[in-house]
Amino acid sequence: MSQFAVPWRDKGPLPLNTVGRLTVRIAILVYTLARPVLSRFAGFILLSAMFASVLLAWAVYGLFGYVENAVRDAPGTVADFQAALERSSVPLASVVAYPLWPLQYPIVRDVIGLCGVFAIILLIPMFAIWWERKVAGRIQSRCGPMRVGGWHGWAQSMADGLKLVCKEDLVPSDADRALFLVAPYLAFVPAVLAFVALPFGTYWVFRNLDVGLVFVLAMLEVEVVGVIVAGWASNSKWSLYGAMREACQMVSYEIPMGLALLIPIMCVGSLSLTVAGDAQSGGWHTWLAFRNPFTFVAFVTYYIAALASCKRAPFDLPESESELVAGFHTEYSGWRWCLFFFAEYAAMFVVCGLATAMFLGAWHSPLPASWAPKSDAIWAGAIRGAMFGGPVWFIAKCLFLLYVQLWLRWTLPRIRIDQVLHACIHTLLPLTMLLLLGNTVWEVLVGPGDVLFVVVNVLMSIVGAVFVLGFVAIAAYGWWNRRRLVQPRGWKYAVDLLKGS
Repeated sequence: MSQFAVPWRDKGPLPLNTVGRLTVRIAILVYTLARPVLSRFAGFILLSAMFASVLLAWAVYGLFGYVENAVRDAPGTVADFQAALERSSVPLASVVAYPLWPLQYPIVRDVIGLCGVFAIILLIPMFAIWWERKVAGRIQSRCGPMRVGGWHGWAQSMADGLKLVCKEDLVPSDADRALFLVAPYLAFVPAVLAFVALPFGTYWVFRNLDVGLVFVLAMLEVEVVGVIVAGWASNSKWSLYGAMREACQMVSYEIPMGLALLIPIMCVGSLSLTVAGDAQSGGWHTWLAFRNPFTFVAFVTYYIAALASCKRAPFDLPESESELVAGFHTEYSGWRWCLFFFAEYAAMFVVCGLATAMFLGAWHSPLPASWAPKSDAIWAGAIRGAMFGGPVWFIAKCLFLLYVQLWLRWTLPRIRIDQVLHACIHTLLPLTMLLLLGNTVWEVLVGPGDVLFVVVNVLMSIVGAVFVLGFVAIAAYGWWNRRRLVQPRGWKYAVDLLKGS
């Protein structure tokens, strides 16, 4: 054993605790009872659950607003709250007053909102991990997970999560125990906080900050602290190399990523993500990515820098399994290892959310919001949310950008660390500086009503439409030929090769 090798604490296997046994048994029982239904109607249940989640969030938001309007004064007793509901002609005020009374306190509403944010953060990595395995399988002419849960192995991530939670939490004997245990949380908590200021709609944001973009970027960059601490505390050369690569990579690429985001900020004149989103409500041609050539190239530049910021291929040097075992989290296992993956996939969604909010129309559809019905009826609100803008559009755009990240991972090879830094310092950094200068000159010389502005805007909108249609055409071609293998002759050809014929 080399001087860098780290032996584990020799305590023997730990028995599964009572909570872990109970969790596993409940999960098995629920899966056994629900399997006949889930295996047949899993797709329908998934779509229904997504629709129900949106309706639930809308209902909770409406309930919060109703309670705030009903109680305009300082919070009082249950009797005062009941009297306020009766003045508002609420049916069964004496019954609903007790469960709704705590909602008049902002801290209670904040706790409920944070629970919703945390639920989103847990669901996104679970879905993204399963989706990445399915995408990898399709690209490599295989099926990916197919067994757990029935329909395309949709419950595979849940099974893996239960396995990781029940595994032993190992700590290397020569590691810095305190730092080793806290490092996963230093990586996970900033990704959670980034969702606090990420808007899913004009009113669908936990905290509408005037400097929301700065807050989200700050949280994304704090994640590197957890990675460095994990590599250092592990007392392993492989973990330390991965942490050093991560520090170099993130510190380098955060500069062109920030400069690229300055360009849409210059166009809207605000650091607020909701202001940037509302500025793109006029339809496809008002999306900032198609405003002029500088914003379009800035969007591409930002997306490339975001790949490096999230340690995604071809910039996955900090976790290069073929070189550093597993990079900075080599020595981790169980739940703490799982936290690093949750943080990575949550950060992937956040950078896609920033790209959507700042470049791709945020929560607005390609149709102008002025075409939406103005009625206050429920059917009009449903049409506005389905066709003209809402959280569904924001999530759909984020998932499309997330799919491109998965696509690139299983398509492009990993580049060397010197090529990673060269691409940043010698290519992206000068390019973003030129884009920033060019957009500044454009904004000064070309006004929104000028003929040149309109012509360039139309041309860039057409270019964007061609790109989107190209992606759709490629995806449609892949779906149409999904059952074709790389070698159509299949097993007969393989047997002939083995026979030497």
